[in-house]
Amino acid sequence: MGASRNRLIALGLVLSVASKAVAGVLPDQAGSQGTKGNQGKEPLNPGFETGNLQGWQVVSGDAFGNKSVTDTASYWGGPFHQDQKYFIWGITQAGEAAVGELKSSSFRARSVMSFLVGGGYDPVKLYVGLVRDSDNQLLLKQTGTNDEALIRITWDTSKWAGQLVHVVIHDSSTSESWGHINFDDLRVGPHALSDGDGLTFQVIGQANQPAHNPAACSLYAADPLRPQYHYTPYQGWINDPSGLVQWKGRHHLFSQFYPDAPMWGPMHWSHVASTDAVHWREQPVALSPPSTNMPGDQSGRFTGSAMVRGSELDLVFTDFTDAATHPGAIQQSVAAASSSDGINFTLYPRNPVIPGPAPSFPIDFRDPKVFYDKTDNSWKLVIGATNGTQGQVQLYRSTDGGPYSWSHVGVLHTGDGTTGSPWECPNLLPLGDKWVLFYGGNSLAWYETGTYNGSVFTSEKRGLVDAGPASYAMQWYKDESGRDLAISWMGNWPTSKWPTRVNGWAGQQSITRELFLREDGGLGSRPIAELDSLASGPAKNLGRLQVGEHTRRIGDGNTARVKLTVNLGETSASAFTLAVFESRAESTLVSYDVGSRTLALDTTNGGYGQAGKWEAVLAKPHNGKLTLDIFLDRGILEVFAGDGTVMSATVWPRYKQSTGISLVGRNGTVAVGAASVIPLGSSWC
Repeated sequence: MGASRNRLIALGLVLSVASKAVAGVLPDQAGSQGTKGNQGKEPLNPGFETGNLQGWQVVSGDAFGNKSVTDTASYWGGPFHQDQKYFIWGITQAGEAAVGELKSSSFRARSVMSFLVGGGYDPVKLYVGLVRDSDNQLLLKQTGTNDEALIRITWDTSKWAGQLVHVVIHDSSTSESWGHINFDDLRVGPHALSDGDGLTFQVIGQANQPAHNPAACSLYAADPLRPQYHYTPYQGWINDPSGLVQWKGRHHLFSQFYPDAPMWGPMHWSHVASTDAVHWREQPVALSPPSTNMPGDQSGRFTGSAMVRGSELDLVFTDFTDAATHPGAIQQSVAAASSSDGINFTLYPRNPVIPGPAPSFPIDFRDPKVFYDKTDNSWKLVIGATNGTQGQVQLYRSTDGGPYSWSHVGVLHTGDGTTGSPWECPNLLPLGDKWVLFYGGNSLAWYETGTYNGSVFTSEKRGLVDAGPASYAMQWYKDESGRDLAISWMGNWPTSKWPTRVNGWAGQQSITRELFLREDGGLGSRPIAELDSLASGPAKNLGRLQVGEHTRRIGDGNTARVKLTVNLGETSASAFTLAVFESRAESTLVSYDVGSRTLALDTTNGGYGQAGKWEAVLAKPHNGKLTLDIFLDRGILEVFAGDGTVMSATVWPRYKQSTGISLVGRNGTVAVGAASVIPLGSSWC
């Protein structure tokens, strides 16, 4: 607890310095510049705006030189977000595998400093470091995020204020993939915290993260990027939700988990539990990879599901064996584990329960999802597969009424090639008078609705589970009241936008959703009613509004729920836009075009997250009223339309002031029948 307390004190000091710096006051023993000796010394050429390395020294290697200084503005993933014109791009001098170290001029440390960093994630071989001149001690360091884009890091340097220090840009990585580091805009003193014009940076960086203490739920609020009611690991990486189940009154959420870094690695299963599917409490890690003495072994426990047998809770999952370190091994098989307390899970001693894909099928064979099939009153599982060209789902039936013995029924459904191959994370469930199959393919979450006869699924309609960029690997479960619930990983594989890596974690799960069949036969989602319990204060109810072409601010907050009802019959505007996470510098836009019924999401000026534009055509409301239910959670956005359409995104604004919520019409007036902004609290406290 002492280490956690010290880190919290340090973080509090950075925040205190931030507020005082905005007012023009710096509580700093080195605050009187140039009054005696070397006290006012500043770093030379801190943003490389000379266009070269003037003021910097190449200490070793060939990774850095004048060619490292570039004015390139964008790359394959978007803008670099450099300050002014020039910055260090660690790949341009001598290539990806080159190594070396670049050193700044010496300067007097003050209470705070900041800089921009990008490039590869490797805390040992790629970092920006703060070094004390007197003994050459490395005081602080920060690596990149496996993204070229630059992110602002802030350090509390109050304990070294007044001492001579310098910055090193260190690259000892010979990797041909993400083996470089980018850097720009070194700032010392009040300017380190603010971009001027009343905007202050989010205070982020691994050095600001308190040590984890599961008993101190307030630690989850200390990180300004961390969502407050979406599940995240405190440190490490998560992706697919797994093993979703309600058992003995508690909801259980397991996730693919790598505890040692905010990157994908040998997969474990993290575990949290809840009485309401909203407020989560940490449990011990449920599954860990097999022990190994092979360097680089990526073997682990991949995605799977849960089944309940009386007093037993069983997990059925993919066992992945890394063929690079285990030549000739079957890479993907199905294994099982059981628990009588829902906390400690024992592996079945005769694993695997399915030794691999059926004969003649390709090796891609993963993510078993168990369900009880009332067509023949048996336990079955679907599993993602491929025929080599199209995505495919295969079907197995339990022969022992439990998780330990399975027979291959056959191919449940094969795609047409347009939704990717192989398919991952399939789920099959009855919903209304239809059956729904959903799965991941081409890094998108797809659904198909149709019929099922106990062995074959026949598709009638297909669409996206979520029309936004941040949804994959959704898993369904039926709760004890009979609702069909689901949680989705709010991420996708192609994106490089994981800015939270600078704080030591990556990945978040969606809020719990209730699934239903839309009137057009598609799959719809809505927030569960229990989310109302997150309200942390009275709602700001705005009632009926007429909003024209002049922007109207309707609220403020970055952990909030916005409910909006628009009377389309009384609306003369051709479209309207709701801006969230808004400040003078950035905002995320949710727009609706009345004529085309198109809901659009625009994050191009949103923040550190995935930038782009997405849209979906909504059903025509029968009563002429469009409803939107929008969840804002620090940098996470989930938009639920009344017809069941969902759009999710990860935004992560750069500035503390990006909390505005406003509405504006286009070419007329928007008739708002009801509007409210509800502050939301933490799911951890």
